[in-house]
Amino acid sequence: MRRSSSFLAGAASAAAVLALALPAPALAADGDGGFTIKDPRIAESSGLAASHLHPGIYWTHNDSDDGPYLYAVDSRTGETVATITMKGVGAPRDVEAISLGPDGDLYVGDIGDNLGGKWSYVWIYKLPEPKVLKDQTIRATQYVVKYADGPRNAEALMVHPKTGRVYIADKNEDGGHLYEGPARLSTSGTNIFRPVATIDLWVTDGAFSPDGEQLVVRGYFGGIAYAWNDGKPKRQGRLNVPLQRQGESVTYTPDGAKLMYGSEGKDSPVQPGSVPGGDSGSKSPSEGGGSASAGGSGGGMSSGAKGALAVAAVLAAGFGLRRLLRKS
Repeated sequence: MRRSSSFLAGAASAAAVLALALPAPALAADGDGGFTIKDPRIAESSGLAASHLHPGIYWTHNDSDDGPYLYAVDSRTGETVATITMKGVGAPRDVEAISLGPDGDLYVGDIGDNLGGKWSYVWIYKLPEPKVLKDQTIRATQYVVKYADGPRNAEALMVHPKTGRVYIADKNEDGGHLYEGPARLSTSGTNIFRPVATIDLWVTDGAFSPDGEQLVVRGYFGGIAYAWNDGKPKRQGRLNVPLQRQGESVTYTPDGAKLMYGSEGKDSPVQPGSVPGGDSGSKSPSEGGGSASAGGSGGGMSSGAKGALAVAAVLAAGFGLRRLLRKS
């Protein structure tokens, strides 16, 4: 997203320092070991969704005023293999999220609002995931969305893989809420999203596990996992989110074995992470906070990376102090 005045410049600086110090993620044969988005048109990748029809393909998009475009990126090469132009949606304002539903459709969230209340309504677009990967134009259905408690900024849209219900998490530095949409979206009127749970995180994206039993949300420096608990989310712990230049997206791999984290910027990395409660051999999340995980080969961390982590830690502590002072 394009930064609003509320964005803390120090956070971006810390992430940038760390991004320069850490090695780029290594490419794996199946792409699930991490990859780099190579398309120069994709400079503000803000959402990520693993394809249901095409193994190894991830859908992404730019935010802000890039236009009605979606990109299919091959995780084995990092190259864009198809560009989709959405038809029938007008001019998108601030596209921030993408998710796949159980109906095989792509749901695109034009839900960004940097001024936190400028737009009295936002939009969701729905279109079928194409069976053939090629540049093409596809007609999308457009839904009008309002929040029961007034306009807000949001960057996370999640479609439950079993019920098809759409959820949005708003973006608030001091934490926000998870909003639930109607059982079925309607084109004939406004779709009201209502708060159903609190989210103690500055959320930039979220995703449901393929089995629908888990919800994860991420921010710039951490993330939280919830047991879905039949629509009454129960906190499980913190995610091991990699520190990235500007961490904006997260999705599960199609088999649910890993999380994939994306970032804005040219040549942006998509890095893997462990799934809480999974059997990947990684440590379980702890309540104490997310840890940074560098992509690439194993072994010790370089001195440069350690230094960058120190910088990030100091700045993160400063952000926390600032928040405490503001609340006092």
